[in-house]
Amino acid sequence: MTSNKQDRTVELDIGGRKRAFDIDDPKLPDWVHEAALGSEGYPYDDKMDKGDYKKTLENLQIELIKLQFWLNASGKRMISVFEGRDAAGKGGTIFSIRAYLNPRSARIVALPKPTEAEAGQWYFQRYVEHFPTSGEAVLFDRSWYNRGVVEPVMGFCTPDQCKKFLRETPHFEEMIVDDGIHFFKFWLNIGREMQLKRFHDRRHDPLKIWKLSPMDVAALTKWDDYTKARDRMLEKTHTAQAPWMVVKANDKRRARINVIRHLLLSIDYEGRDKEVIGDIDDSIIGEGPAFLD
Repeated sequence: MTSNKQDRTVELDIGGRKRAFDIDDPKLPDWVHEAALGSEGYPYDDKMDKGDYKKTLENLQIELIKLQFWLNASGKRMISVFEGRDAAGKGGTIFSIRAYLNPRSARIVALPKPTEAEAGQWYFQRYVEHFPTSGEAVLFDRSWYNRGVVEPVMGFCTPDQCKKFLRETPHFEEMIVDDGIHFFKFWLNIGREMQLKRFHDRRHDPLKIWKLSPMDVAALTKWDDYTKARDRMLEKTHTAQAPWMVVKANDKRRARINVIRHLLLSIDYEGRDKEVIGDIDDSIIGEGPAFLD
């Protein structure tokens, strides 16, 4: 794989065929558009109907408000971790959950790179500082799992640091669960062509261009490296106490609906209406690394 720094054209090996992709070209290549939704074995040929999505989401957001009232009244706590490749839809999924919740007790945490002081701390320390108190829900837009995937791929940690992280994390998360916190981990999975399409959309939409970082561009040629890091991370940190839920997220609408359904059906909060929540689509969301097969 090669790249041209001047025009940011990358030559990619996709399915054994060389493909050129120029993120600065305002026209999206036909081969990206045609393959995007079905990439990585996505099970649907079209997106969820927009009208059905809006109606379903509104009903689920009402249930989320009930859940928040119950957390406030009971003093229970909730942490949800959202991970995935760049452009997987983490931020949009979090926004759909958080949209109508009271911000006083439902917080989004999206930490920047560590400061010099934080870099010298116990690795998990800066994340623990943002954990919920009684009655709160915290949604992590990326989390301590940076060390499981992004950092080793981009060279921001040593192999030994990554191995140590993968060894310690199940014990760390066991303590979270043992303390009575409702703990969820979501890996949003997208195909390569879908990632390219979303990068292109960000590059050429003045309202989204802030989302396209130099890290995103650098990741264009590191798809296989990210895949290996993802698979290793899921294998080492998927446990009975803190399982990974893998979400096929080429269609953001179906992904968001099923993530919210999973949250709502996993907690027996007061006033829960299972009929309104509906059934999880088990072709979109499933438990553990086996769901990627």
